[in-house]
Amino acid sequence: MDFVSELKNKAKASGKTIVLCEGEDKRVVEAASKIVKEGIAKIILIGTEEEAKKVAPDADLSGVTLVNPETDPNADKYAELLFKAREGKINKKTGAPEYADVAAAKAYILKDRTMYGALILKAGDADGFVSGACHSTANTLRPGLQVIKTAPGIKTVSSCFIMVAPEGGNKYVPEGISLFADCAINIEPSAEELSDIAIATADTAKKIAGIEPRVALLSFSTKGSGNDDKFFKSVPKMQEAAAIAKEKAPDLALDGEFQFDAAVAPEVGELKAPGSKVAGHANVFVFPNINAGNIGYKICQRMGGWMAIGPVCQGFAKPLNDLSRGCNVEDIVATVAVTALQA
Repeated sequence: MDFVSELKNKAKASGKTIVLCEGEDKRVVEAASKIVKEGIAKIILIGTEEEAKKVAPDADLSGVTLVNPETDPNADKYAELLFKAREGKINKKTGAPEYADVAAAKAYILKDRTMYGALILKAGDADGFVSGACHSTANTLRPGLQVIKTAPGIKTVSSCFIMVAPEGGNKYVPEGISLFADCAINIEPSAEELSDIAIATADTAKKIAGIEPRVALLSFSTKGSGNDDKFFKSVPKMQEAAAIAKEKAPDLALDGEFQFDAAVAPEVGELKAPGSKVAGHANVFVFPNINAGNIGYKICQRMGGWMAIGPVCQGFAKPLNDLSRGCNVEDIVATVAVTALQA
């Protein structure tokens, strides 16, 4: 059985309810129909039947729960939740409170379906949240940061992509699965944040992807072969991140800094980092910044034929995941399955 089929089967057994926020998007509507038909999860789709039928006239929405914020009897409850979550917060542009009262909060959520979906999750009326097919990562994650917030003890919210090898596999990744982080949230993470990202992604690798993580912190340098001290100091940052992560999680197979070939190719890893248990065998890759990570996963996806599931968010108090705006129906289905397994 292939990896995505395994994900779907595990999700079916969990019986979770996932809210999809973008009922105006053809891909999301078609994915909602497919998910319910296959029994992968129960779906709350924010939007109207008219909107859904307009963009996806052939989609069978029987079994999908459509929620129109304008007519939803729970709207007052969600407005109260938002007002309490943001009470005392000041709008930096106006200097006034974000929401003067519950009525102001309600007026806002009737216009912002992404926030509405986050409040459905916050209220416990869904087990997970997926959005981002037609909204930016910032618009998708802002409600998460504002009302879902981070899990206890978590400092860094991050993301990873679960990368699934194309048919025929890949000689460098025998499991057929690898994880790339952080490609979507943290723009220029510090060494401390990179250590959190590495440990969180290793946990996702084990719990969601079902693989034993071997984590490589990436650079243009391998074990000090390169140096950019005069410019960005990215090499020392990755070295420090590796040291911090090893201290936090001493039992985790983690090493760096590595060039990508030294991390993934045994013959190069042995040559450039002899004695490392990770070099040449990594399956979890932590990039120095969002530039490298985002470019890297899209090259792998578009030129290498790998499937990219995610971004899978890590660190929220409840499962909340973002979609790439270039996603297709199968990407959405897989992300919903992952979200169900996080719940």
